Amino acid sequence: MQSGILYLIATPIGNLEDITLRALDTLRKVDLIAAEDTRHALILLQRYEIRKPLVSYFEENENRRSQELLEKLLNGQTIALITDAGTPLLSDPGFQIVRKAIDASIPVVPIPGPSSILTALMASGLATDRFVFEGFLPRKKGRRTRLSELASEPRTMIFFESPHRILKTLNDLLAIFGDRQAVCAREMTKIYEEFQRDLLSALIKHFEIHSPKGEFVIVVQGVERQSRHQKTLLPESD
Repeated sequence: MQSGILYLIATPIGNLEDITLRALDTLRKVDLIAAEDTRHALILLQRYEIRKPLVSYFEENENRRSQELLEKLLNGQTIALITDAGTPLLSDPGFQIVRKAIDASIPVVPIPGPSSILTALMASGLATDRFVFEGFLPRKKGRRTRLSELASEPRTMIFFESPHRILKTLNDLLAIFGDRQAVCAREMTKIYEEFQRDLLSALIKHFEIHSPKGEFVIVVQGVERQSRHQKTLLPESD
């Protein structure tokens, strides 16, 4: 029996019209859709009148679900993997099923599209020729070490952060990086899309006055060549 195909499909980060024609065509053709949140996925699928079986695939059930999906792939089913928003596997579950599929010689087909990482970067006004994506910083253990390692990073850096921790993260970035240019992006592609572009110190003052809402993408200027060796350590207490 011929094996199936695993499709990795990027979905809109906000505006549902950002879905690609190829993504819609593939979602209509597959046997099964694995989604990080099936309730969230239904909003997109119903908008485009796509009716397919859905299964959840999130961090807590990834070990078990990846094996289940592998068996379906080996039995010839075609499966689409989607996340809540944007490109699968980027700070989202999916690595295990991709690795299992590759090891089993099952075709893995990426279908590119929206990405909050690139959307924030291209509108940031910071250098785009070289950049590094760091995702979410550790909450406690390893946080100082990771930031200290990045203090001499010359490339533009991109982070994810929740509204509840945005001020802490901006303060930590200021403490260890110094006062650099940065951008806080939220609600991208939506009605209330917002880009706050300023020095880290000014961004901190802004969010001390204006309550942060929504998930953030933080884009931070890389260290300039002449200050690459200037590092400031975070205090011992996190």
